[in-house]
Amino acid sequence: MAEPLTLTTERLDDMPLVLAPLERLGLQPLLDEQFPTHGNGVGLRLGWVRVLWRTPRLSEGDHRRNHVAPWAQERLHTLRSGTGRLGHPLDVSDDRLATVLEALRDETHWSACEGALKQHTRRGYDRQPTGSRVDSTTANGHWSVTADGLLPFGPRQDQRPDRPQVKGRRAAVDPLGMPVATDVVPGQRADAPRYVPAITRVREGLGQRRRLDVGDCQRAALEPRAFRHAGGDDSVCPLSERQLPPMRLADDLAPVWAGEQAVTVRHRAPSGGTSKLVAEGVERLESVTAAVAGQPPGGRERRWIVRSFALAQAGARGLRARFGPGPGGSDRPQHARSGPATGR
Repeated sequence: MAEPLTLTTERLDDMPLVLAPLERLGLQPLLDEQFPTHGNGVGLRLGWVRVLWRTPRLSEGDHRRNHVAPWAQERLHTLRSGTGRLGHPLDVSDDRLATVLEALRDETHWSACEGALKQHTRRGYDRQPTGSRVDSTTANGHWSVTADGLLPFGPRQDQRPDRPQVKGRRAAVDPLGMPVATDVVPGQRADAPRYVPAITRVREGLGQRRRLDVGDCQRAALEPRAFRHAGGDDSVCPLSERQLPPMRLADDLAPVWAGEQAVTVRHRAPSGGTSKLVAEGVERLESVTAAVAGQPPGGRERRWIVRSFALAQAGARGLRARFGPGPGGSDRPQHARSGPATGR
């Protein structure tokens, strides 16, 4: 008699597209190397559990742990064929995933793993970074606040002091925009002191110097700027009034207002279009001294005091919207002053 034919039907979706890049990155052996599994443990090692957990997170867009085991139950044959692993859905149960999270909390092992993973990622893309960008953001919600928790009350910009918040900071490299360092810290911490550790992790992970770091005014504090200079990196950032007070700015602009110094203009030529005047300004070289690791290095900064025409026009439109049209019903400004405006 002919043996009965058993057919198993499972949905592939985008699982091969998710698993293949993870395999090329060598994520599983790297995690097993940096986070050793207890010798008495049974089932899959940590590396494979993390890879299989990441697959439904990317495929389904769902980060909840309790949905992973049911997802795997419906795709056992496909996962076994594609990875040669996953003997039972309990290998990715809620309790097992919680154990993995606990292991990944080890900062010493995680720092070493992050640095090694950067080398794998750069090799996969085969691109040399030309610069890096560091920025931070906050998130808030209705969470319980504890004395040493990750979600405390603190200074904020979204006018919601009644909600606890958490801060996240990420460093990415150009031209890929690829993340190379991520920090999640309690929301009441200041931004400036966290930039130095982020810069250090980018340097160690990329193994390069003389990079161009780009950021906002939060990373323009004196310590991060001096740290970059001492390490041989270049940086671009706007200076706030704390770093460049209005009185000092007025002194720098005095020769321009007196007609003793000409401004430098900047044009931008869009693809297939004509050149357009976008800004004008003056350049200053400033001597800066700051202590880094107990040493007071000295250096010179190149500062541009710039008047952006797009920003000036946006400010004028906002002013007219608040105060109404000018005399005679015209909404055009009644006068304009040439030369750079107060700006950095």
